[in-house]
Amino acid sequence: MNIRKGTTAAVTGALITIAPLTAAGTAQAAPVSYTTTPEGVTHEENPRVPEGAVWTEVYFPSSDGSGVELHADVLRPANLSASAKTPVILSVGPYFGHAGQTEPEDWTETGPSNRFEDFTSGADLFANGYTFVMADLRGFGGSTGCLDGTGPGEQADVKAAIQWSASQSWSTGKVGLYGKSYDAGTGLVGNDLKLPALKAVVAQEPTWNKYNYLFSNGVPRPNATSSPAAYNSIATIAPLADDTAHYQANATYEESHPECLSDNLSDSYNPDEDSAFWQERNLAAKAAGTSTPLFVTQGFIENNTKPEDMELYLDNHQGVERGWLGQWQHVRGNETDDEGNLLQGRAGFFDEVMRFYDQYLKGVRPTVEDPAYAIEDSTGAWRAQSTWPVSDSSLTTSLPDGEYLDDGAASTLSATTTTERRAAQQQDDEHAVDPAPPAGRSESTLQAEDTTSSYFRYSTPASTRVRITATPRITLDASAQGNVMVRLWDVAADGSAVMFDENVSLIEQAGQVSLDLKSTDWTLEAGHQLGVQIGTIDSTSWLDTPSDATIQVTGTKLDLELQNPASDVPTQGDRSPYLDTYLTQYTRTLTDVDEGTFSLDADSES
Repeated sequence: MNIRKGTTAAVTGALITIAPLTAAGTAQAAPVSYTTTPEGVTHEENPRVPEGAVWTEVYFPSSDGSGVELHADVLRPANLSASAKTPVILSVGPYFGHAGQTEPEDWTETGPSNRFEDFTSGADLFANGYTFVMADLRGFGGSTGCLDGTGPGEQADVKAAIQWSASQSWSTGKVGLYGKSYDAGTGLVGNDLKLPALKAVVAQEPTWNKYNYLFSNGVPRPNATSSPAAYNSIATIAPLADDTAHYQANATYEESHPECLSDNLSDSYNPDEDSAFWQERNLAAKAAGTSTPLFVTQGFIENNTKPEDMELYLDNHQGVERGWLGQWQHVRGNETDDEGNLLQGRAGFFDEVMRFYDQYLKGVRPTVEDPAYAIEDSTGAWRAQSTWPVSDSSLTTSLPDGEYLDDGAASTLSATTTTERRAAQQQDDEHAVDPAPPAGRSESTLQAEDTTSSYFRYSTPASTRVRITATPRITLDASAQGNVMVRLWDVAADGSAVMFDENVSLIEQAGQVSLDLKSTDWTLEAGHQLGVQIGTIDSTSWLDTPSDATIQVTGTKLDLELQNPASDVPTQGDRSPYLDTYLTQYTRTLTDVDEGTFSLDADSES
């Protein structure tokens, strides 16, 4: 059945793309009016300006009445008159400071950020009649105010930037948002605002709910403190000597408002996903009833902005959707490795993005019919779908009882070194990402029978190929306080197994615990079994506090959405390079695998 299944996730928590969280600053600048530098600068006058563009700087107030002044760099087509109307592609984020993106660069003169120069040149944006605007969120670049990691203040900044872009005399009034990671998250914010001027959003590898980037069901991740600290560092990068006095004054705002930095560190360290702080930042919940045309990319197995609450966001979004989903790390749709291989595996990203923008910002009907969703599953094969997820059957199954010692035992899952993990991750531009695979001992074999720190339960061998899609969910009754970690394994007949999904939860008190795993798209071959591992948190991807309690687990139920790969419609795309890296990192040999207690056959229920 070609439908998207509704998520069972509770509408709680909050999260977004890659960053800090904070309160909107209490000490603010005086109210400001719209200002701009009248003269434009060309590439010939300053090589930091992209070819074919004229650069100006502008300042305008945020939309919340706080007095925060926002700065933006505007790149207009050099071949058009100053009054020629164009649609606007806008990016709003923390990375557009003139001195550098995440640290100072060796630039000798000021100029606009080159963060998306790959896009403006690769899409021939200016020759195609678009204006590109890069707006600094409060606290970053040339904007005043305190950092507010996707909170009400940043949401007001996104609103102001969209409204300013739409209201200019040279604008057609139609705005599209573009970004990757943090500034993909501000694209999701823009959709949630339901502004008439916003006609399209392209969001690559966003964080769908801010809470999940720093915490998992009450358990902090290592970057719960390092990400806010990293964004404090970005916010305090010194301006360049030849920046305007206006820009320099705004860029040093934190020197006279040190509370901006301390509040950013303290306010975001809040494990309670039901708190008002996180509810304000729950982009997936706020997407209910939105309809802006949306083009997203998401790596199912990436280590940075993970596919958590992706299904909830897409289910709440009611408008046109396009997407590239697959088995890659934190990379852009156009990005290549040193050999020229596309890291997402699919060709034509900028061409497809521009057909999307042309349709919704210019009203140009595309001459190429792109699939709504192009999806790479765990075999490296690409298929086209009208939506995601599509399930042919739902499975709710009971798992036999078990017990484990919540001792935080060292993981046997990964023996990769820090250098290997960083190389595999190939992060391109973001700060303070989650480590790749968890560090642990060097064993390559896990005993599948009940062990002290975890236990395994298995399906019977699949009679045909079957895909686990959407967002797996598990519910269990725990006998004591502590922590729980759930992993899903793809187990071959010889015991070779790949861990393909995981999540954790704090057990605040004895009783029922429910948690979603990450959204996934993983195909099990005929004869393979699904392994479910339940136990202590043995991964350095979380900073849990073991209870040292023996926890009896009863009443366990696993909810899965299943899809039959036999109905796949192939589409263009190659195997993404990171998939083989992931398989190497996460493949182990399981011993003592039993015959299984539940079936993955369609429409089964046990």
